[in-house]
This record gives sequence, structure tokens and C-alpha cells, in this order.
Amino acid sequence: MSATALLLATRSAGKLREIKPVFAAAGLSLVALDDLGIDESEEEAELESFPTFEGNARAKARYFFEVSGGIPTVADDSGLEVDVLGGRPGVLSKRWSGRTDLRGPELDAANNATLLAALDGHDRPAARYVCAAAFVAVGRDIVTRGETAGHIVPTPRGTGGFGYDPYFLSSELGRTFGESSLLEKQRVSHRGRAFRGLLSAIVAGR
Repeated sequence: MSATALLLATRSAGKLREIKPVFAAAGLSLVALDDLGIDESEEEAELESFPTFEGNARAKARYFFEVSGGIPTVADDSGLEVDVLGGRPGVLSKRWSGRTDLRGPELDAANNATLLAALDGHDRPAARYVCAAAFVAVGRDIVTRGETAGHIVPTPRGTGGFGYDPYFLSSELGRTFGESSLLEKQRVSHRGRAFRGLLSAIVAGR
């Protein structure tokens, strides 16, 4: 495994920035879909159809393991759960606004606008970020989970991160993920925790 680059099955530049250093610290390299010339397909839109983060993460890892010709693959599914919204947006976090015509920062802005509208009248509601990270290789199928708690603030703070980060006030850091450095966020974030757990499981099975 140590001589093999793993495929990171995401098209999110933000996720690439956050996940690659976690594996690099353990001496494992990650290659992106674009690095291998794996173009986006219509089938990808159907992968995140499960009601749980674990189901979606595993579906993505399995799909790209096959598409890549059997390269060991890691993938994740993550999102925001807000208590007063009954856990929404949850697995629909990336698609909550319904704006299929948008990508990147424009989609983030639309999703955040939908979040604020849904929270009208609620003051700093409790929320959590959740991430499920999956690894698929020949004879191996692993999923780990990470969470981090906080509150939603009514106005954005900071310009770092992506997604709902400027509105997510971390209970552990005392500031939003948008105000936090990449290293600070990695230390307490749902994604950092899920992928560190996944990495430990991968290394243990070498």
C-alpha cells in the first residue's frame, strides 16, 4: 500500500485541500479524479441517493474504484445537521438550495441563503458537521465517521473554508470555520476526524 497512490474520489477543491495533508503526513499520496482524466459522468449524480452519510460515501468509493480500473479509492460524504431543523439539511447539504445550475462558491452562497431562511427566528441554533469516510480496495471495504459540534451564526464570519463554514461557530475553537486556519480546522473538524480514523484503519491493514 505504501508504494501505491490512492484515488481521492471528489471533485471538490475544498475537500482536496483538506484531505491530502492528512494522508501526506502518513506517507501516503492521493491522486485526484482530474489527475487520472476521469471525467464527470451522469452516473455520478445518482451516487448520493442513500439516506445516510455512510451509504453515500461507500457508494462513491465503490463506483470510482471500479471506474478507475481497481485503484484503491477513498471518498466521503459530509454535511450539516441542525437540531431545530430536525437534522436537516443532512445528506442534502450540498444540494439543499436545489440549484443544480451552480457550482463552487455560487452554490455555497445559495445553500447558505436557504439555511438562513429556514432558521429565521432561531437564535444561534445548535448544529453539527458530520462526515463519513470510506475506503475500497480489493478485499477491503471500510467506513469511519467523524463529528464536530457548534452553532449557526446569523452573519458570516471569515472567508476561509467552504460550504457552510463561515456560519458554523465551532464549540471547540470558539470561532467559525471560516475564521479558522486550515490546520485549526483539520484538528477539530468532522472531516479531519473521519479521515484520521480511516487512515488508521488503512495503515493497520497493510
